[in-house]
Amino acid sequence: QVQLVESGGGSVQTGGSLRLSCAASGYTDSRKCMGWFRQAPGKEREGVVVINTGGGSPYYAGSVKGRFTISQDDAKNTVYLQMNSLKPEDTAMYYCAAGPASWLGACTFIPQRYNYWGQGTQVTVSS
Repeated sequence: QVQLVESGGGSVQTGGSLRLSCAASGYTDSRKCMGWFRQAPGKEREGVVVINTGGGSPYYAGSVKGRFTISQDDAKNTVYLQMNSLKPEDTAMYYCAAGPASWLGACTFIPQRYNYWGQGTQVTVSS
């Protein structure tokens, strides 16, 4: 049984930092897509950053590029999201996702491509 367990959300002021973690159990395929989506109240779920854990460059949303960084610990089957220079518009529920990479190894922001989701962790940025 695959489980994604997230941690690290919270409340910060504008300009602050948070680090999210997502530990995957039961999904040991080294060539899979993992990453983060977020959903604010009244808005659709949107991709933040995704990565092929078997190698390749991460794919960031333009709104977070240069501020957020994804990293991975293969031994722990865990990905991390370091979020710096946070803005009020970053306020949302953040969800970890995992799913198969395309046959070319690409990862996308299409939610339907991800089979597994975490429970979500709230990030609130106040001005």
